[in-house]
Amino acid sequence: MPESSQFQELRRPAVAGRFYPGDAASLERDVRRFLGVPPPDQVPARMVMVPHAGYIYSGAIAGETYARVRPRARAIVLGPNHTGLGSGRSLSPAAAWELPGGEVRTDVELTELLREHAALDAEPLAHLREHAIEVQLPFLRATSPGSRFVAICLAQLSMDACWRVAKGIAAAVRAASAEDDVLLVASTDMSHYVPADVASREDAFALDRVQALDGEGLYHVVRQRHISMCGYIPTTVALLVARELGAERAELVRYGNSGETSGDLTSVVGYAGAVGL
Repeated sequence: MPESSQFQELRRPAVAGRFYPGDAASLERDVRRFLGVPPPDQVPARMVMVPHAGYIYSGAIAGETYARVRPRARAIVLGPNHTGLGSGRSLSPAAAWELPGGEVRTDVELTELLREHAALDAEPLAHLREHAIEVQLPFLRATSPGSRFVAICLAQLSMDACWRVAKGIAAAVRAASAEDDVLLVASTDMSHYVPADVASREDAFALDRVQALDGEGLYHVVRQRHISMCGYIPTTVALLVARELGAERAELVRYGNSGETSGDLTSVVGYAGAVGL
């Protein structure tokens, strides 16, 4: 499909040199180290949930999660809106996202279909300084060179709105005949700035719903227990879409927290990787 005039901009890196290495060689080395040797039993996952902190803290969990998954040619990456900029339901209109060592191209067909079916806004501001999606792209590039993706940045939504977005995303994927080609990526960290034992206890409630592939349950337990999971909205939507596209279960790959790196267990951020099958 030819790229229309609105897909001509290049989205520049916002957090290169801070969340991950800013030079191509170091970035490739770190990503390859986090991915390790792909296991022989890679799974044809519908979705993954992966953390988005600085690689020094969460890169190993992200890498182990991506390594479990059979590569796909296309990805839809959903992340939260940390900055408050732009639309609360934002599609990136950039033709590509620049990274050290090369760009990752946008899937124009899927972007157009998502705007049509899921009532998302093609606008750049929500993505301008946002890190949650950007930090996933070196892993996608390494595991599936030449793959294309769509970036969706979501702010706070009602449960009804999450359902509508999810059904629209599923409809767009079906319209592209891409059910078996697309990997859904939910970018989120877990509890924020609480003692490690509190994070582990509270995150277990959220992860129980993730493993049940229960998007609505995740939405409600995070809100009822005031769990500071920054990406629970995109994760809720990704779980709902995965169900719509035939996923039946999810598995936790690994859980950890920032204190394992910093040594400070009094105030940690929790990280988890999971795959939906």
